[in-house]
Amino acid sequence: MSEQFAVITGAGSGLGRALATALCARGIAVAGLGRRADALQDTATLAGEKFTPIVADVSDPQEVAAAFAHIRAIAPVSILINNAAVYPHRDILDETGESFMQTVATNLGGTVACSREALKDMTVAGRGRIINVSSFADLSPLPCSAAYSVSKGAVTIFSRALVADLGDRLPNIVVSTWMPGMLNTSMGLAEGLDPAVAAQWGAALALWDDPTLNGAVFEMNREILPSRGLKGRIKDVVRFKRRVPRQIAP
Repeated sequence: MSEQFAVITGAGSGLGRALATALCARGIAVAGLGRRADALQDTATLAGEKFTPIVADVSDPQEVAAAFAHIRAIAPVSILINNAAVYPHRDILDETGESFMQTVATNLGGTVACSREALKDMTVAGRGRIINVSSFADLSPLPCSAAYSVSKGAVTIFSRALVADLGDRLPNIVVSTWMPGMLNTSMGLAEGLDPAVAAQWGAALALWDDPTLNGAVFEMNREILPSRGLKGRIKDVVRFKRRVPRQIAP
């Protein structure tokens, strides 16, 4: 795809900042969404002139709509990386219905709202790339992470739902799920991976122009293949067909 324009949510820090910097370094114009103007300006200092900071809270659909109206005045969106997330460490006994849903509103609601806005451009162009940043938190929730785990699991399901709705009609709008691993960010661990390293994989995945990536799931730089039942495995053996996980070449 030529003359691409990317939107990255949660671009004010951590992985989002690293992704914006990595894509701008590859010559891609990027609009970065975040809640804090000062943090976005720090990202702009690192990313350079191809980065446009836009203050918006993705948990608010009206702010998302206004942000994308601003973006469309610059260029149509061809790449969306739904990265914004919050991770409040709260025991379920300390959660309220409101606090739980505030987390869901950012992690899932923001992903849905931004995807719907980006699709307004992508459906007109007949192509586009959406990367939903998720995790294995829904499979192995840590203590005090109920809202995060539920909302991130729902993001993974939302990726599959997008493919189900769009895959047949618009196969060149390619949706993938990416789990970058445990990172050394405010939401991760001090011994985690440098987000700048993970961002090279994320940027390469976003620029990987291949319709067969529709519905693909990647952990770090390696594809996670869907599980196959016994009959499916037998067919693969009979047909001498063996799927090999793909790797992201940064």
